[in-house]
Amino acid sequence: MEWTVSELATRAGISGRTLRHYHAIGLLLPDRIGANGYRYYGPDAVARLQRILLLREAGMPLDSIAGVLAAPESFLAEAEALEAHLEQLASEQRALERRIHAVRHTAQMRRARREPRMDLMLDGFNDRYEAEVVARWGREAFEDSNRWWHGKSLPQQRAWQARAEGLLARWRELQEAGHAPDSAAAREHASTHLAWFAEIPGTPSHAGDAERSAEMVRGLSIEYAENPDFHLAFGSEAAARFAAAALTARVGSA
Repeated sequence: MEWTVSELATRAGISGRTLRHYHAIGLLLPDRIGANGYRYYGPDAVARLQRILLLREAGMPLDSIAGVLAAPESFLAEAEALEAHLEQLASEQRALERRIHAVRHTAQMRRARREPRMDLMLDGFNDRYEAEVVARWGREAFEDSNRWWHGKSLPQQRAWQARAEGLLARWRELQEAGHAPDSAAAREHASTHLAWFAEIPGTPSHAGDAERSAEMVRGLSIEYAENPDFHLAFGSEAAARFAAAALTARVGSA
């Protein structure tokens, strides 16, 4: 079976001009040229075109494609090119997931007539909250926490945020299950929450300052209980107030 330029272009979803260009640069030659001047493409040429289009979709320039297909181990070179494209697609997917999360959060905050705070769980640990952190805990605290946060890779930042979200989700589970703020389950999770604070350089908890750490936790507990932004972060006002009560009880009994 042979196809003309028009027939192959139609089946491949490209233009005849593209096929003629590939012929002109030596990337895809027809199996034969008829007496009438028509180009005819057989199975081998079609298979080569398939590989060209796949690599082109991967963003590879035509001169590089020619080099890949001419290589002694062309399929290995092609695999490496495709793997690079997969990594690019994965990166684009991660970026899209972050945008979806950002838009969802912004929509929730707008519906609640609140200003969006995209880094709510990282409040005080990046550049945008420098003045607040310095006023609350001092310049050294800001510098330590800022270096810690920006020293993380993007996957590490996302993993840390996921842990933070899980921490808050657990408070809502406990509250909805009917636990009291001073129950064993609540005390256990409060200890987990305090340990999470202690992981963050610049906080009194990380420095091992028990008195200032308790003061910090009591201050944040007030924010949890009263700030509508945190009510959204915890999933409900009741969950946020439950966490605030449990944390206050935990540092009060330390």
